[in-house]
Amino acid sequence: MRKTGGVGLGPARFSLMGRSATRPTLLLLLLAAAASGQTLQQAENLWKARRYKDANDVFMALAEKYPDNPDIKVRWGRLFLERNQPEDADAEFGQALEIKKDHAGALLGEALIAADHFEGAAADLARKALESDPRLVEAQELLARLALEDNNNPKAIEEANKALALDGNSVQGKAILATIDWLADKKDTGWDPHAAKGYETAGHFFTLNRRYEEADQYYLKALDMDPQLDSARAELGINLMRLGRESEAYKLLKGCWDNGYQSKAISNSLTLLDKYFTRGHFTTFDMPRTTLMVDKKEAALLHPYVESEMLRAITTYEKKYKFKLEHPVQVEVYPDHDDFAVRTLGMPGLGALGVTFGYSIAMDSPSGRKPGEFHWASTLWHEMSHVFTLSMTNHRVPRWFTEGMAVHEETAASPEWGDRLGPDELTAIKDHKLLPVAELDRGFIHPKSPSQVVVSYFQAGRICDYINNKWGWDTLLAMLKDFGNDDDTPTVIRKELKVEPQDFDKEFIASVEAETKNTVAHLEDWKKGVKAMAEMLGKKDYDGVIREGPTVRDWYPDYVEDHSVYEMLAQAYVAKGDKPAATAELMRYVKAGGRNPDTIQQAAKLLVDAGRKKDAADVLERLNYIYPMVSAAHQSLGDLWFEQGNATGAIREFGAVAAHNPLDPAKAHYDLARAYHLNHQDDQAKDELISSLETAPGYKLAQKLLLELSESGTQHDPIKK
Repeated sequence: MRKTGGVGLGPARFSLMGRSATRPTLLLLLLAAAASGQTLQQAENLWKARRYKDANDVFMALAEKYPDNPDIKVRWGRLFLERNQPEDADAEFGQALEIKKDHAGALLGEALIAADHFEGAAADLARKALESDPRLVEAQELLARLALEDNNNPKAIEEANKALALDGNSVQGKAILATIDWLADKKDTGWDPHAAKGYETAGHFFTLNRRYEEADQYYLKALDMDPQLDSARAELGINLMRLGRESEAYKLLKGCWDNGYQSKAISNSLTLLDKYFTRGHFTTFDMPRTTLMVDKKEAALLHPYVESEMLRAITTYEKKYKFKLEHPVQVEVYPDHDDFAVRTLGMPGLGALGVTFGYSIAMDSPSGRKPGEFHWASTLWHEMSHVFTLSMTNHRVPRWFTEGMAVHEETAASPEWGDRLGPDELTAIKDHKLLPVAELDRGFIHPKSPSQVVVSYFQAGRICDYINNKWGWDTLLAMLKDFGNDDDTPTVIRKELKVEPQDFDKEFIASVEAETKNTVAHLEDWKKGVKAMAEMLGKKDYDGVIREGPTVRDWYPDYVEDHSVYEMLAQAYVAKGDKPAATAELMRYVKAGGRNPDTIQQAAKLLVDAGRKKDAADVLERLNYIYPMVSAAHQSLGDLWFEQGNATGAIREFGAVAAHNPLDPAKAHYDLARAYHLNHQDDQAKDELISSLETAPGYKLAQKLLLELSESGTQHDPIKK
């Protein structure tokens, strides 16, 4: 039995009251006694009449009276599934399969849950259901849906036609065929299902293709036909959240909840809307080209860094993509990753750090992850790339290409940015698990495992790198234009690269295998080497680490995660008193994309000790784009910039110290005043000095500088402390 995530509600909050295991014994006896006059058809009739609680009670009584009847469990599970309680549904389907391992309805139920979670097992389960019951039209409809989710239109058409062959009135079969036409802007389709559930299906696919405003129109059509279709109401509400229409979203989701259509997703969405958009946890910074929304607790610290990168990315991309944005870009930064996850509900492959909804971006704050776990600036540039590729193609670009372009742009912004080549990717290369380019969307939408999502990001990015290197940037832009004209991947590959997709796959995979040959060949050696080095460090065998380290490091130079060889070598060199060698090793780590804040600060300190203060400042500047939550690093960088006469940099860094609950606020404001004075902004300097003295009235350095600035014509050396 497959396990679902924490989506269902606890027994005390069940919209359907719950399964029998949660009910008091006396009540169960009463229900069992009542069941003598109840039938499965009665339960179905109550369900059809939308008397969900009454239907649930009848199912419960029937399940107690006939515990070995899998049909009752399957239908009860489908009621749970319709009412957005997948955990309870999964339990019923699982019990039915224990009674009858090939029960078609139970297999279909499991397939539907898997599909709703974008799991790769959904298609296999649907096919097993059809093997058990070849006339099960719902399973055939699901296969059509899954094929279209993978952007495989020919397969979706084939599966939908099979569904219609089984049932000429198949709403979902018609909806799939109609949606293919509608997605291609063929509004006069011959397959219009003229049914609420059919329009809801169309809304699902427009949402999946990030065409949110069009999706809303189909959800509204569904609700016009069936005002009680709470599943469409919930999706419309979540979609309106994506479009920044929070008040409308709240009303719709609250309506779902009040109607008994309750789930953790809806509950969390309502909580999020209340937290950030009603109670005002966000501070908003509006500029002509950008809107930045940051949690109030982090606003003063993050605002200068995030806003400047937003503007830099927009300026760079408008030149690079030859495309002018029509609207300001909004970025929301969430310090709580769970809040960010709620903000992006319903999207596949969400282990993400950021997500883009047209001109709106939501992303984790650096504080929302373990220090150094992700590179916020790289994530921002990734998401900004989506703004351009989606806008340029009117949201027609396939998922693999927009993700590939975004991954490509991370390292284009800086070779130190972007995710490094990971063990999952190396294993996929070694085991020949990379997908054909024409099927690459499947790796994002219906991955066979969580690692396949990671591998698909890597593969898509490397494909765009490969095309850029061999055919040039203009070819990538031409491909974007083709996708905007609704050409599919095989057509675009043939048109712009002048090769068949299968031949492209062979050439591309050969290049990846050649590029990674050394690391793939020595992956097991590297694992053993890292383990041996860790053991040597534990025994303080520093000579052994220094002897073995370079070879192990060069087997897998991309590895900069925990316990990297770079860090172990640096530790050994420091222990041996060889600071220049330790510094060189840590600089290799930094340039390879290492993100550990402590390690980066260690590299900067060694550089300062060696008199290489400009290099030290450059290293600490890198940390601002990774984890700008370290006050000590801002203080060190502020001192370095001030000493080198970089007034703008010093203002920003001392400002970050002052904004981040400094241990010595008087000194923080004084340092910021010195930086303003260095930049000839004496009015701002006076304000900071007053703030310093309000905190510590006897602070002599602040008193002295304020007096000097207040005296007309005073000349003061801002460098001197």
